[in-house]
Amino acid sequence: MVAKLRSELGDSSAIGDSLARFLPDDGIPWYKKHHLIILNIFTIALSLTSAANGYDGTMMNGLMALPQWNDFMNNPQGSWLGFINAVQPLSATVAYPFVAYFANRWGRKNGIYIGYAFLLLGVFLQAFAPNPAAFILGRVFLGQPSAWWGGLAPLLITELAYPTHRGFLTALYLCGWYVGSIVAAWATYGTRNYTNDWAWRIPSILQIAIPVVVLPVIFFVNESPRYLVAKGRIAEARALLIRLHAGGDESSPLVAFEMLEIERAIEADNSAKNSTSWMDLISTPGNRHRAFISVSLGVFAQWNGVGVVSYYLAKVLTTVGITSVTNQTLISACLQIWNLVISIGGAACVDRVGRRPLFIYGTIGMLVSFILISGLSGSFANTGNHQVGIAVVPFLYIYYGFYDVAL
Repeated sequence: MVAKLRSELGDSSAIGDSLARFLPDDGIPWYKKHHLIILNIFTIALSLTSAANGYDGTMMNGLMALPQWNDFMNNPQGSWLGFINAVQPLSATVAYPFVAYFANRWGRKNGIYIGYAFLLLGVFLQAFAPNPAAFILGRVFLGQPSAWWGGLAPLLITELAYPTHRGFLTALYLCGWYVGSIVAAWATYGTRNYTNDWAWRIPSILQIAIPVVVLPVIFFVNESPRYLVAKGRIAEARALLIRLHAGGDESSPLVAFEMLEIERAIEADNSAKNSTSWMDLISTPGNRHRAFISVSLGVFAQWNGVGVVSYYLAKVLTTVGITSVTNQTLISACLQIWNLVISIGGAACVDRVGRRPLFIYGTIGMLVSFILISGLSGSFANTGNHQVGIAVVPFLYIYYGFYDVAL
């Protein structure tokens, strides 16, 4: 079958344009096919690993609104407070290069388990910290799951997903961020009136909740077929695709097509590895342009003000006159539900609208919203008008809505 496909498509064929020819045309929707239901459960479980990272940002925002946590941490301010928040993503950043190497050497799924080990250690240190130093050390360990899961889970989703579901399911990964943020926001809202340290220790413990719930499913998730082919385990990769993509049909033309697609991609990678170097990234104007886009997208995805709102929402609300712990935690909790709904809607539009239009519309909307938020905040600082301060809240929701679409 593979040899026949090579003959039909030719060496220069754009394989992606030919996919529709090999999809089954049986008229049966995917939700009535047992193997696709199982496969999508696998990918959704992988998506929910991002909940731990989403939980962290919203939990820290909630903890900063709690007097109990501020008393325990000796009321951190300024750069010290910034360091406490930044140590988690700094830890993740250090791990990313090794995560990429690990994925190609030892596989995607094994790295997922490493993330679980760091999560257990980090949550234990953070939740039962006897002093601020132990709490901060726990946050260092909690940065590691963000790197291992953020680097490997989306890759595994993309390489396992059914071809026509791949765009949506890959985009869905970051939606799991808001599942975690919802749990964190409502957990801190629920414990806000505790008079002891359990007001922040309980939310710290619950950071492990969603990853533990999906762990039984993660055990059954298969390794990437692309990784298996790259390691010479071709029969194993083919059997995996037959089971998950073709429902056991060994003569499936789709599986033959996908195997050819994977083999060609790996051949191209190996050829490029032998004939190129890292200097090629900047050797020509076109390469420099592509390299700039690749790097800048990653930077601007975080360097757009969302970090301020995510980690310092309580501080932002305080600056516009919303100082009640109940109001701050409630606004945060409702914001996370809004984010989840909009982000899923954005993911569903990826294949219909396209990634680039969504990114552009979202960026423009964020810029306008952030300008309005800054203007209203400045006006409140000058006038003290409570109504002006309240007006910041809906624009925070609008800002995040555009961010969710661009995400």
